[in-house]
Amino acid sequence: MFGICNLAIVPLRLEPNDRSEMTSQVLFGEHFKILEKTDKWSRIEMGYDSYTGWIDNKQFRTISEADYSQLNTAPPVLNADLIEYIATTDNYLMTIPIGSAVTFLDSPKINPDNYVFEGLKASGITNKQNIVQTAFMYLHSPYMWGGRTPFGIDCSGFVQIVYKLNGYNILRDASQQATQGEALSFIEESEPGDLAFFDNEEGRIIHVGIIMEDNYIIHAHGKVRIDRLDHLGIYNTDTGRHTHKLRVIKKIV
Repeated sequence: MFGICNLAIVPLRLEPNDRSEMTSQVLFGEHFKILEKTDKWSRIEMGYDSYTGWIDNKQFRTISEADYSQLNTAPPVLNADLIEYIATTDNYLMTIPIGSAVTFLDSPKINPDNYVFEGLKASGITNKQNIVQTAFMYLHSPYMWGGRTPFGIDCSGFVQIVYKLNGYNILRDASQQATQGEALSFIEESEPGDLAFFDNEEGRIIHVGIIMEDNYIIHAHGKVRIDRLDHLGIYNTDTGRHTHKLRVIKKIV
């Protein structure tokens, strides 16, 4: 079985329970495989990054395998404005956040509600320097574990959605993203748009941010913010201390 999210923002949970931890979010128009289904919940695998979790059965619509394959092979088309609306022919409006997928709207079979989107669209691969410009759109967005929108976002969700809006596919969690790309030996070798990863005392990757010019970094920590980056890690300009220990720098693009 297969499905598509037909609501603006839906929680993806660790367990099939409303009180369970939200590990990520499914945005409008994102499609997925249904791996397991109960009366109230479905365990899904996202088509974009193969991330898995549980979603409420009331918060998506099923689609055919052919529809899923069509969406999986079609170039993604995303909402590129922070907040936009989709509308039906009878003027029913629904708000959708930046990064929502509008790829399916041109297919009447997958779009039986006749949604229409007239906002700014992002599609195709952009120049690497646009990554930092896109990241600025999320500046001051509050940190939220599992979040993927300007209303609440975590460090890896922030990096993933910024890359996605620029046409680059990376994985969901920081530890997964750290397995991608080419490792650099020094900060001086990095370019704006490269990623810096940080670990804890056990050596586990727990944080990621996007490198900017002149040894600055934009990342989600309390909120999406800009701090200094040096060979030790992230230096918080508000508290005057290092908050994250640098592990590795990766060139993904």
